[in-house]
Amino acid sequence: MQKKINLPLQEADLIALKAGDRVLLSGVVYAARDAAHKRMIEQEKEGIPFPIDLSNQVIYYVGPTPAKPGMVIGSAGPTTSGRMDLYTPRLLEVGLKGMIGKGYRSEEVKQAMIKHKAVYFGAVGGAAALIARSIKSSEVIAYEDLGTEAIRKLTIENFPVFVLNDAHGGDVYQEGVAQYKS
Repeated sequence: MQKKINLPLQEADLIALKAGDRVLLSGVVYAARDAAHKRMIEQEKEGIPFPIDLSNQVIYYVGPTPAKPGMVIGSAGPTTSGRMDLYTPRLLEVGLKGMIGKGYRSEEVKQAMIKHKAVYFGAVGGAAALIARSIKSSEVIAYEDLGTEAIRKLTIENFPVFVLNDAHGGDVYQEGVAQYKS
């Protein structure tokens, strides 16, 4: 059974999620990758506020390809999340509640998700063109000079994800390995 969640994330929805849950997300997410994360943290150290209010928001780790004529966005598959691990604990501290990507997260990020009650969703890699169909609008809102790595506001509808790490410490990767070993 798939759970349907409207964004921004509400604490009741977030707390109810468990590692392994299938979810359809609808609402606004922000697209940001490595370069945007690095710039946000560097600018914050210089006293410049984040370009978006991260409270209860979800960041999708994606650098979409240019849109073809008549399309909202090009291919929009997830990137490897570990590249954002250096910056993620700080973003969770200021209110980020969800991330979408692929691959493992560091122990520091997993502990920060438990502490700040956040969740990490996985999107299916290799299905970028299919995923793009769930994106209904795309608007660059910061760091346009970064090209595909600019921060974008994406409106999504029934965007398919899995809960990889929940706010309680559940971890699909660890659970899968343990199940295989037994």
